[in-house]
Amino acid sequence: MSEDNKELTTENGQGAAGDRKFATKLIHFGAEIDEQTGASSVPIYQASTFHHHDIFNPPQYDYSRSGNPTRQALEDYIALLEGGNRGFAFASGMAAISTTFLLLSAGDHVIVTEDVYGGTYRLLTSILNRLGIESTFVDMTDFAAVQAALLPNTKAVFMETPSNPTLKITNIAETTAWAKEHGLLTMLDNTFMTPYHQRPIEHGVDIVLHSATKFLGGHSDVLAGLAVTADEALGKRLKVLQNGMGTVLSAQESWLLMRGMKTLQTRMEQSERSARKLAEWLSQDSRVSKVYYPGLEGHPGREVHERQSLGYGAVVSFDAGSGEKAKALLSKVRIPLVAVSLGAVESILSYPAMMSHAAMPREVRLERGITDGLVRYSVGLEDIDDLIADLDQALNG
Repeated sequence: MSEDNKELTTENGQGAAGDRKFATKLIHFGAEIDEQTGASSVPIYQASTFHHHDIFNPPQYDYSRSGNPTRQALEDYIALLEGGNRGFAFASGMAAISTTFLLLSAGDHVIVTEDVYGGTYRLLTSILNRLGIESTFVDMTDFAAVQAALLPNTKAVFMETPSNPTLKITNIAETTAWAKEHGLLTMLDNTFMTPYHQRPIEHGVDIVLHSATKFLGGHSDVLAGLAVTADEALGKRLKVLQNGMGTVLSAQESWLLMRGMKTLQTRMEQSERSARKLAEWLSQDSRVSKVYYPGLEGHPGREVHERQSLGYGAVVSFDAGSGEKAKALLSKVRIPLVAVSLGAVESILSYPAMMSHAAMPREVRLERGITDGLVRYSVGLEDIDDLIADLDQALNG
């Protein structure tokens, strides 16, 4: 799968860089050498405002909320990797998602992946609903359920595939083709796969979103969100919202994120190899009641996932059997962080019921398969044999 990914190229108006393979694009993305000094790193323009040398011809940058050269380099970078028209960098993943949802207006309705990230669920059910934006959550593995959710005021479809944390798979091409027939905007959270494994714009998606805090940053040291639009008109609309709301990423964090992204392919390849081994080990363990990973042969969405993605990712979820067993496990592991978040060089073990999906009422969580015993393992770069041995002793406890 990695070799296939390297061969996949996308023209996106970025010049010669658009013809290169993914690993090369990660290092040579158009702003890797400073034009003024030849520096091998994008400069950090730690400035809030910019001098107008000619008042009658305003400069490209005038105020950092509206545009900053460091942030622009990052925005062009993610647009190149996703094969989109225009990129946008935000202060967090939720800032990116929230700003994008404001392309909708009061009275509009959106169809959403059922077991969506808890922060997105909270946004839709406690904030946007007060602004008159309605949402219906459906199991997007059932295309008939997606179709049945269409209302006269439906304006958008929001996908998360694989979903967080049960790793359900949505057929992207099928959903976007149907959405286009009905004039619906399509958005997809690509955090788990990253553009290394999955490029939704190639399957018809209008806007791709990332919590770049996760795999793109990769080092648990930056909070950031990214969005990429498929066409120029949509990019102009999202720019108005980003500038008007001021939900922008700082120059310092833009630089940190670019530094992390350069090693994306190497990190993803290693973490995925380990995740596959961990998932296979867990699937044979009687102490675990269920394992969720799209790379397992028994995963119901594996065939669809393999048609639209070039890898299975580095997140494995499993059910320890009960809330008590899950909490005991979390107290006994010695290597992974027990923490919110994922996608870092260090492994992170999370408890969705009290962390990522704490905003979701228990009865709603259970309906979506997010049980009290469910834990989510984001596999990092440690030796997989050490991770398995550690998990083995924790499960014994």
